Amino acid sequence: MTDFIFNLKLRTLTATTLLAACALVFPHAASALDKVRVGVFPVSSSLPLFVAQDRGFFKEQNIEVEISRLIGGPPNIAALISDQIDASAILVTIEGMNANLKKPGVAMYISLNTQNDTNRMEQFVVRSGLEIKSLADLKGKKIMSAPGPANVTMARAALAAAGLKDGEYQLDQLDMGQHNNAMIAGTFDAGYTLEPNATVMNQSGIAKTFQAGVIARTVFNDPKANAWAGGGVISSSFMKNKPDVAKRYAAAWAKAIDFINEKPAEARKSLLKNTFTPETLVDTVPLVGFKNSRNLSAKDIADFQVFMDFATKMGTLSEKVDVTKSITKF
Repeated sequence: MTDFIFNLKLRTLTATTLLAACALVFPHAASALDKVRVGVFPVSSSLPLFVAQDRGFFKEQNIEVEISRLIGGPPNIAALISDQIDASAILVTIEGMNANLKKPGVAMYISLNTQNDTNRMEQFVVRSGLEIKSLADLKGKKIMSAPGPANVTMARAALAAAGLKDGEYQLDQLDMGQHNNAMIAGTFDAGYTLEPNATVMNQSGIAKTFQAGVIARTVFNDPKANAWAGGGVISSSFMKNKPDVAKRYAAAWAKAIDFINEKPAEARKSLLKNTFTPETLVDTVPLVGFKNSRNLSAKDIADFQVFMDFATKMGTLSEKVDVTKSITKF
């Protein structure tokens, strides 16, 4: 009887020791991955999310992302405000600031994207067969715009800077997935579109870009200026309710941006299955400039403020905002 009890204790001790060893070697094996709900607009500026997912950076942080495809800023903002998502892969900064005016802290930027003539995103394109050399030539034309108030505002601001008045052109929002077909069908003469659509149009001969770096030109009068027009966000409620998960999500996001900046050719591969980018263009489609919030310089933040002040002047923001209150650094 004594031997039986000794052997039972020995087996129990051995099993306990093995479980403890497994916990040390595989710290997350016994627990489910922490889920983070993310809204994504499937354009090239959402690349950090795709890289973090494809390269296993989220899993390294014991995180599983649940992705909701949300086209444009308004659906992402609505989901953030109603706590249906914890983060957005890309949120236009003007729309993020508007959201924070309605509900402070709903959109906290963990990274920012710069857009200009080099780091191309927004572009004016003209349908093949039409001779358009400048924005002034769009008088009387039908123009499509990427969806969302920020995109429409910047398109109108650029047209106004070229001397065109409301009523001298027709501007309609159109889902990004329909831009190429709309150009092929001749529904519109020109468009304010985003990457990778612009590159697809140029390479296929559907349309051609005649102005890039639109925001940098319009706001700073410099096509090479840094227009901090978008970025990755998390909500303050996410940070409050799950601070450790939020920190780990931000760490995976930051690692993805570092990877993109260090190995852009490899990072681009994540555009294939996650955006409208065809394999023939994945190596050439332009990328915005990605920068983690913790690496923003004083000049970067000052330029960001100038852009938001411009949005206030245009009436897209109802009041002046302090951009530093919408940036969080991990």
